[in-house]
Amino acid sequence: MTDTSPTEGRDALLASMYGVEDLSSFSLFSGNFINFGYWADDVLATGEPITVAQRTRSQEDLYRVVAQRLAIGPDDVLLEVGCGIGVGSALVLSEFDPAEVHGLDLSPDQLARAERLNSETLRAHPKRLVFQRGSALDMPWPDGSFSGIYSVEAAQHFGGLTAFAREAYRVLRPGGRLALATFFSPDGQGPAHLAALIATVRSGVDVVRPVGSFTTGLADAGFVDVRAESIGDHVWRGFDTWMDQTEHRNSWGRNWLRGYREGWIDYYLVTARVAADAGTR
Repeated sequence: MTDTSPTEGRDALLASMYGVEDLSSFSLFSGNFINFGYWADDVLATGEPITVAQRTRSQEDLYRVVAQRLAIGPDDVLLEVGCGIGVGSALVLSEFDPAEVHGLDLSPDQLARAERLNSETLRAHPKRLVFQRGSALDMPWPDGSFSGIYSVEAAQHFGGLTAFAREAYRVLRPGGRLALATFFSPDGQGPAHLAALIATVRSGVDVVRPVGSFTTGLADAGFVDVRAESIGDHVWRGFDTWMDQTEHRNSWGRNWLRGYREGWIDYYLVTARVAADAGTR
């Protein structure tokens, strides 16, 4: 028998989840998106069952909230880190009309799905939408390749956020912008509590880090105007309400909302930029 390190075991679980299991096919998600969603208050206020269209819209809206923070213009060249199946990359290209969107992901299975699902957009815009395999910690582009980087609910899988911060800074141009959304703990106490509640945290698939450690890492990498904004009120209750309508209503996944209410986890939109006078790096 061969011993498996914690990292190897985690990598195998991630490869399975985003490979043969294809998370996008689960009832928790819809529209080929894989995120908790950003939920409008009016969807939950009615008390009516959430429709699949509303669930899909919540996942699209999370992309919209993140992309809006980049102040995207027609000359921008953007990178999505952890693009998965690429539907978010295609949405940003279609709705925000930058010059280019490049999607980076480590999973060959996800990238193969991205090529299939977005085939029409890829044919129509062969140089404006591009998918590439690679690591968030070692991005396959030269310095200063992008004017904007964004990531939606992927950073919990990155092997190290300090290394990601350095790489993001490296591939951004002076004046470039970063916007990232995922879940963190408000302080250092959250992860230990969450491991007892949530299987993916316990297995190491989802790594929940203190948000302050990430913002400090961004500042140490050279970013300025680093901000972390809680958007948990727009995420956790809506996702839990949707989950209650699925076959997962009695699963451990209902504990995300409990963790939020206990103050052990929150959902953040983190933004930062490279100074315009950063010069050659």
